Amino acid sequence: QVQLVESGGGVVRPGGSLRLSCTASTPSIRTYAMGWFRQAPGNEREFVASIHWDGSNIWYGDSVKGRFTASRDNAKNTVYLQMNNLKPEDTAVYSCAATGRRSAWYSDRTSTSVYDYWGQGTQVTVSS
Repeated sequence: QVQLVESGGGVVRPGGSLRLSCTASTPSIRTYAMGWFRQAPGNEREFVASIHWDGSNIWYGDSVKGRFTASRDNAKNTVYLQMNNLKPEDTAVYSCAATGRRSAWYSDRTSTSVYDYWGQGTQVTVSS
């Protein structure tokens, strides 16, 4: 079993920055593609970013493109989400996810159904 734990959430003013981390319980995570999703109260879970198992390819949702950057350090079993120029509409619970089903991930990496392992999430609040 793969366990994922997010950290780094908090309260920040509009225009500020945060960096989220997602650490896995096993080094096998370095063979998995990873995704970041977010969910605000009353909303469905929204795709934020996804990164290939070796970090060679990265995709972003339209609402965060140019402001957020995903990366990974497989030696630390960790993926990151750097969030800059934060806006109130970025307020949500952010969760990381992992999948070893590469063919499914290549077909549609933005769908929650592609991912098999999920963290419990970390709260990000953007407010003045």
